[in-house]
Amino acid sequence: MIETDVIVVGSGPAGSSAAKHAALGGAKVILMDKKSEIGSPKRCAEGVSIQGLEKLGIEPSPRWVTQKIAGVRIQTPDGTDIWLTEDQVKIPEAGYILERKVFDKHMAMDAARAGAEIKIKTLVTGIDKIENGYIVETESMGVKQDYKCKILIAADGPEGHIARWAGLRPAAKAKEMESGVQYEMCNVEFEKPGIIEFYLGSCAPGGYVWIFPKGDDIANVGLAILPHKAEKTAKEYLDDFVANSPYLKNAQAVELNVGGDPVGGMTKKLYDDNIMVVGDAAGQVNPLTGGGIISGMTGGMCAGQVAAQAIKEDCSKKFLKLYDEMAHNELDHEIKRYKKVQEYLLTLSDEELDELGHAFEGESFEKISTTEIVKKLIKISPKALLKLGKFI
Repeated sequence: MIETDVIVVGSGPAGSSAAKHAALGGAKVILMDKKSEIGSPKRCAEGVSIQGLEKLGIEPSPRWVTQKIAGVRIQTPDGTDIWLTEDQVKIPEAGYILERKVFDKHMAMDAARAGAEIKIKTLVTGIDKIENGYIVETESMGVKQDYKCKILIAADGPEGHIARWAGLRPAAKAKEMESGVQYEMCNVEFEKPGIIEFYLGSCAPGGYVWIFPKGDDIANVGLAILPHKAEKTAKEYLDDFVANSPYLKNAQAVELNVGGDPVGGMTKKLYDDNIMVVGDAAGQVNPLTGGGIISGMTGGMCAGQVAAQAIKEDCSKKFLKLYDEMAHNELDHEIKRYKKVQEYLLTLSDEELDELGHAFEGESFEKISTTEIVKKLIKISPKALLKLGKFI
């Protein structure tokens, strides 16, 4: 039996953030991942905001930044384009397109440098609650090993096995789990360089299509759908889009990624005695964009800080409630607001989206952010005002 203070299951950005901050706080930490390579396969469009990285104290590195975002293109079903580019408006919350395979390793290395021990190719096969912690059962390369910890942090993605085994409810209901599929492609043509592109409507029911540039002629081309609103699989919708896009007529896929994305908001219970849940496993995802890197890392940071403190004081749910309070304080405002916007957009037909696109064409922006776009939406649409009037 190997004993430690904290075990973090899952070495995505949220898990590595939790491990890093727990170790920085003086806890003895083991970070486990079932994969043989941290960061692979990616299940992400790889976009993050500069502001989010700054808040987490992460310095951008040319090793994992592939493209600085220079603006946004939004296209409605009839082909109406809304261009929001840095030569026209200020982009205070612009961001980067990452190389997740490098970024995730970078974050895990940050955790290691803070003092965490990393176990790759280590599958958690079960957990047992004991009086003062958890027994974590693992298998690695055919070898079984049990670990004992005072605090278990579940960062195992949207599947959320650890939280479920611990008796905590999963983050997303089936109807709020988007199905995502993405190609990384070369030979992609761009109308304007460095622009992230979003295509709305029935091309991706319940979600949207994206083209995120990664430098030169390379881009992530993907979509997410809500299966109960769709008539085909996510891959069928994506293949249809690729076949009909003039920008992708010569494009070739070099990678295929698939996965679920919980867009139902944060799970009701993020903690219990000796356990906390972070990242996608906790629904710490923007319901409108489906992005979860920065929000997951924020949740991970909160959990890591509380874990280090709890090891010195009290690992019961009474103390770990502090994590719940911190996570909701940091993330609730954004998640709840954008959940309302997502619900509103789900009510719109292709024709209504086209009408909004036409109205947006004549609008001017001083700066670009999701909040500014929603404010304009409320201004031009009576239906949006009715549904989203309290957003501002």
